[in-house]
Amino acid sequence: MSSQRPPRRGSRTAEQSTAPRDGATPALAVEGLSKQFGSGADAVTAVDDVSFRIEQGTVVGLLGPNGAGKTTTIKSILGLVLPDSGRVRVQGIDMSENPRAAYRHVDGMLEGARNDYWRLTVRENLRYFSTIKGVKPDAVADRHERLLAKLDLLEKADEPVRDLSRGMKQKVSLASVLASESDLVFLDEPTLGLDVESSLTLRRELRRIVDERDLTAVVSSHDMDVIEDVCDRVIIMNEGEIIADDNVAAVLDQFTANAFAVTSPDITDDLLATVRERFEVADVTSVERGRRVEVATDSDGFYRLLALCRDHDVTLAAVGTVEPDLEDVFVEITGQKR
Repeated sequence: MSSQRPPRRGSRTAEQSTAPRDGATPALAVEGLSKQFGSGADAVTAVDDVSFRIEQGTVVGLLGPNGAGKTTTIKSILGLVLPDSGRVRVQGIDMSENPRAAYRHVDGMLEGARNDYWRLTVRENLRYFSTIKGVKPDAVADRHERLLAKLDLLEKADEPVRDLSRGMKQKVSLASVLASESDLVFLDEPTLGLDVESSLTLRRELRRIVDERDLTAVVSSHDMDVIEDVCDRVIIMNEGEIIADDNVAAVLDQFTANAFAVTSPDITDDLLATVRERFEVADVTSVERGRRVEVATDSDGFYRLLALCRDHDVTLAAVGTVEPDLEDVFVEITGQKR
């Protein structure tokens, strides 16, 4: 099986990923959502006047440090938490006015929850969750078999879920959500417990299903690679508020490279000590061609670094800028420590 990563999704322009389709109703519209726990001096505001729209057929990453309010936001949308104020519409249907009709469009996989019936087999779970969504399981049996095959679950299809490993249970939970006819799904930590190969497989299959079925997905994950690989857009929350909302590429572009890296087999401990005295060293790693040293500096500082290497007769195997990834951006925006 190939371990090639899925293509990055951040190449869409901001207009492509966030603008509504002409005349189209958004898959999800959240307006002024707020939730407070407790009262008086002990009150904690978990979600503070949050508003956003998600267009049909897009995958949005919902990020934030622990306590940022993202889980409360998801649970408020799903009806598991009653918000204090705000309005949620799914496919134009107001959830408070017509919840039964709205929830026909929605499904979710929550971290730490029992998302499947452990006494049922893998295949029975897919049939069961299709049935409760009003879909005749025999009519979608071929789709279920393809899904089981894509997620490497066919060999376990007739085993009870309780007998599976944690990673396999995670894949069954995802399969149960994707097997339904829901057109808006919430996935909380979908790759939790999966090995690298299974995580890559899951990402590719999720993206394929989204594109094939015009599915809309909200993905909450601490794995930034998942967000970068799968999502068209990212919403970052902190302290109950949205602090960034744009497509992945646009968010990354806000943080242009102010770091440079040099790689050489000639970087000795003494030279490294000198570099530390003169520059802010961001990272030092051992690589096949010696040491790779990342230095946080501007272009003038980079030239001074090259001059220092030349003065110490260092043969450079590689030089270049260090582009920020989504984890760098997340740390910068939220003020979190690595």
